[in-house]
Amino acid sequence: MSDTDCCGKGSAPGTKPKMKTIRIEARANDKYQVAVKAGERTLYVDQAVAVGGEGAGANPMEYLFASLAGCLATTARIIATQQNLDLHGLDIKVEGALDLNFLYGKSRDGRPGTTGINVSVVLDSAMSELERQSFIKELQSRCPILDTLGGATPITVTAV
Repeated sequence: MSDTDCCGKGSAPGTKPKMKTIRIEARANDKYQVAVKAGERTLYVDQAVAVGGEGAGANPMEYLFASLAGCLATTARIIATQQNLDLHGLDIKVEGALDLNFLYGKSRDGRPGTTGINVSVVLDSAMSELERQSFIKELQSRCPILDTLGGATPITVTAV
């Protein structure tokens, strides 16, 4: 299956994983703006003007939530295509709260990340309630970003 053939019928049990390495490169300026090279595209991560940024892009947490929503939507489309389901679209809301005092170094109580992420998915489909539940369960089991965030994915940070 090629990269463009995203919606194949899946692999037989026991098939070796088909791994694809994802890589980005980023360059931060002298303020909060970060230019991220992702393939042929450049994305800008920034902070709001009110907190010293230039407002040139979404902040890191917004991009994280956008990545989750985008991955859920893409995975949903793959599943719907594979299962010949009538999915006209979906609406996704992602939210979570983080402690800004921890981020700004004013507190060490708690943690810097969100304490939880809530996702709401509204399917635009004529699926029955049972089909919707099965679809969401399949979606949760196959979404790479959901798995990465919810699992114990090791992250290594090195200074070069």
